[in-house]
Amino acid sequence: MTNKPNFKWLFSFALLIALQTNAQNEPTYDSTLAKKLGADDYGMKQYVLVILTTGPATITDKSTLDSLFAGHMGNMGLLAEQQKLLMAGPLSKNNLAYRGIFILNTSKIEDAKVMVSTDPAVKAGIFNAEYLEWYGSASLMLNNELHKKIQKTIF
Repeated sequence: MTNKPNFKWLFSFALLIALQTNAQNEPTYDSTLAKKLGADDYGMKQYVLVILTTGPATITDKSTLDSLFAGHMGNMGLLAEQQKLLMAGPLSKNNLAYRGIFILNTSKIEDAKVMVSTDPAVKAGIFNAEYLEWYGSASLMLNNELHKKIQKTIF
């Protein structure tokens, strides 16, 4: 009796492992959820990314600045409730004068401009806005709902 490896058995075992691994990596597609989120076949959709940059205004009065930033935060909250604003946040200090971002639930820059025009800090010139079309995961539509579950303190 020889100790030759049984390549047929080894090949079958390797094939079984590969098939199981592939089956575990297959997506569990939910057509109802995809439709609800506006996803395409890749699970993606079109948005508008807004980059807020430092604007031309020089406002030094603290109460005026506080009021404008309170309005800025309130406006973001309202847009989020309306599912128009899906993600927002400040950027760290940088040499590009980038201050923050918005990801808006629209595929049209003109619609995004209307949404951003309601922001008191943009109206006052504290921020300028740059608009870019952005293609990302439709799961971003669930961000606001999930954020409420992990947010301990409201702005």
